[in-house]
Amino acid sequence: MALTNETIQQKLTEKFGEVLYNWGEPYGMLTFSGPKDLNLKVLQYLFDDDVLNFQFLTDLQAVHYPGSPGAELAVVYHLHNLKDNVRIRFKVFTDISKPDVFSATALYMSANFMERETYDFYGVNFVGHPNLIRILNVDEMDYFPMRKEFPLEDQTRIDKDDEMFGRGGRQ
Repeated sequence: MALTNETIQQKLTEKFGEVLYNWGEPYGMLTFSGPKDLNLKVLQYLFDDDVLNFQFLTDLQAVHYPGSPGAELAVVYHLHNLKDNVRIRFKVFTDISKPDVFSATALYMSANFMERETYDFYGVNFVGHPNLIRILNVDEMDYFPMRKEFPLEDQTRIDKDDEMFGRGGRQ
């Protein structure tokens, strides 16, 4: 029997009830959200269940939503069931002032470098990570460059011509 999005959603709802929310299927991929305090329990269930069998972490990254007070940072897990070739997306949200999320490194070895990169660029503190240090940026950096906290370009630059970029000049 092929694993379907309906079966996955049904099994997760039976196990976790209404704490999982925002169910959707963009481009056919089952996507849902849950509380950050349950991220490891949900991931462990998806990994261990004989029917679900999501034992490959394809990707892990963060997204910054500056207009969402209390849930500014989202940690997004992309999981893959290799046996049935099914992929799902699981999101947890956290406050940017206390961006603590439990580390998935004990469950997925591939989470190690992905969590380090997510910490390096977004500042998500993965609690329980064995070596959560910057991986690409210099250690002296005191900010997280992928957060939407800075303007896209320096407005004081004089070496650019706005007409070249389709801004201003022409009416």
